[in-house]
Amino acid sequence: MDAAKLRQEYTRAGLSEPDLSHNPIEQFRRWFDAALDANLHEPNAMTVATATPEGHPSARVVLLKGFDERGFVFYTNYEGRKAGELENNPRCALLFYWGELERQVRVEGRAIRVSGEESDAYYASRPRGSRLGALASRQSRPVEDRTILEQRLRRLKEEYEGREVPRPPYWGGFRVAPETIEFWQGRENRLHDRLIYRRDNGGWKIERLQP
Repeated sequence: MDAAKLRQEYTRAGLSEPDLSHNPIEQFRRWFDAALDANLHEPNAMTVATATPEGHPSARVVLLKGFDERGFVFYTNYEGRKAGELENNPRCALLFYWGELERQVRVEGRAIRVSGEESDAYYASRPRGSRLGALASRQSRPVEDRTILEQRLRRLKEEYEGREVPRPPYWGGFRVAPETIEFWQGRENRLHDRLIYRRDNGGWKIERLQP
């Protein structure tokens, strides 16, 4: 298949200014609820793009675990690459893509660590296997063979048999406080709707962008 010949026309819906909430978090909630109602596979999946202070970029998909007026929350290993880049350069971007709904949401802002209490609460809600996996893995570091990880996990299962699995100090959450949030709705003839919220004197200013 020639990738250049792949075509998809977008005809599901439009997005106009009168339809928008004045609050981008409420608008995101509406679209997120629509993604949930559509039974999409992992509607909370989002790409997190980071960069080093020198400008070297990287991106990966993580799972959104909460959002409110303060921002968008995900959890990770604080010793991994993305956390290291966020510590040195907190500017980052998030991207949600809901292809079946012909929608994207882009978020740009700054990441800060969530409180230890928030990380503890979420960690305690995770399946036991996921908690053990967080202890077993030193994210982003080289390992000679997968069996090393599997052996480490077996040892941890034995060590914590019948006991609570503690949150390791190197694991926790980040909250991305948004500075801009763009809502993209696919339209016919590639004349897509793009409406962006920008921080403005403590509130939000809405602009339409050309596709």
